[in-house]
Amino acid sequence: METPRIGSVIDGFTLTERLRSGAMATLWRATHPDHDRPLVLKIPILDPGTDVSVIVGYETEAMIHKRLSGRHVPRFVSAGDLARIPYIAMEFVAGTPLAETMRAAPLPVEEVVRIGITIAVALADLHRQNVAHLDLKPDNVMMTPAGAVLLDFGLSRHAELPDLLGEESSAPMGTAAYIAPEQVLGDRSDAASDIFALGCILYQMTTGEEPFGRPATVPGMKRRLYHAPRPPRAIRSETPAWLEEIILHCLEVDRGRRYADAAKVAFDLRHPEQVVVARHRRPTATPGLAKRLLARFQKREEAAILGPSARARREAGPSIILAAVDVSGEHDRLAQAILAETKRLLDAREDSWLACLTVLRTEIIRETQSVDEHGRSVYINRLVALKDWARPLHLREDRVSYHVIEAVSAADAILTYADHNDIDHIVLGARSSSAVRRHLGSVSTKVVAEAHCSVSVIRLKGSAAS
Repeated sequence: METPRIGSVIDGFTLTERLRSGAMATLWRATHPDHDRPLVLKIPILDPGTDVSVIVGYETEAMIHKRLSGRHVPRFVSAGDLARIPYIAMEFVAGTPLAETMRAAPLPVEEVVRIGITIAVALADLHRQNVAHLDLKPDNVMMTPAGAVLLDFGLSRHAELPDLLGEESSAPMGTAAYIAPEQVLGDRSDAASDIFALGCILYQMTTGEEPFGRPATVPGMKRRLYHAPRPPRAIRSETPAWLEEIILHCLEVDRGRRYADAAKVAFDLRHPEQVVVARHRRPTATPGLAKRLLARFQKREEAAILGPSARARREAGPSIILAAVDVSGEHDRLAQAILAETKRLLDAREDSWLACLTVLRTEIIRETQSVDEHGRSVYINRLVALKDWARPLHLREDRVSYHVIEAVSAADAILTYADHNDIDHIVLGARSSSAVRRHLGSVSTKVVAEAHCSVSVIRLKGSAAS
């Protein structure tokens, strides 16, 4: 697409003013003849060579934002087609960015409490909609007369939708100064991570300092699992003991000791006289606790005894299916055969879920081409083709996800993805044999040999083997 500028018209939206923008997207004031309210268009930056996380983040935000409602999020208007012009159109929120207010920190206690309550109320509303923000920070909070409005859902997680980001990587995702311990370890499953981030914001508003600094490395971020921050009262002596208690309660490393609900944080901020101040508060982080957390996140557990309904579902077919398909256009007949087998497996279980994956091969010796002859991203082309391939399945959005993996080895990419996401069954194709393939080994052969789940190999001549 051409570079957006003032006066550009995108799907009927006219860009009128460029707003503050980041490295991943540009923001524009916009108008539309069908909407009388001020609007904003968020347009991802998809230049050649752009990190694929920008594309995945756009897909995540569009998928989640349109399901949100209420006064604590911008009203969603529409989203552009990734195959043509990607954008998210939303209501313009007039207010003061929290990041601007934070420049004056430390703030008066009354101001800390007022802001803390509004953010906690907004989080409670978001969490009731089954969404964890997972990138709560001052830049993503707008203070309005009606309360706090939360922005930017590119890293968020909806409990009832596929986690596009988490499925592709277990690397920490979030902003270093506010990221929760479990996020550092790759766990994106808990709204309690937002409460930890709220604790970081309260700490910063109260003391003028960030509790864990801004580490630039993963080991630096992991220090919060072992080292508790200085108590706020040690930095600002006039801090009330009850406020320090609330902040440190938010910053517990162990989620079992952290606030369980953002609404309770708001309640305690409103009723300081009811906050019980621990006489000898235990440290919020210990080496032993960090080891237990790490073991908990890495260990896969299954109930020792399956109930009858669970056993029946298991016998009906796999719960999570991975369809690995080449959508480059060179093997269309094989791709259609994979689609037919995938449909058969999905039909066996109404609660099954599909991950569609295609591998974009990268070169070891020479530079990999990131754009086609028309200057369009090869990654986006494959992602669009993958969605087109799966469209005949007519799956709900919460039953399917799409992933383009860049890798040297297709087999290794499939195996790594399957292991990371605890896949129950893999469906992939086997191409016709050749001398080179017999000598080096095929993708399907390696996947069958090394996968920790069942595999269906689809051939054009002959039957599928599992």
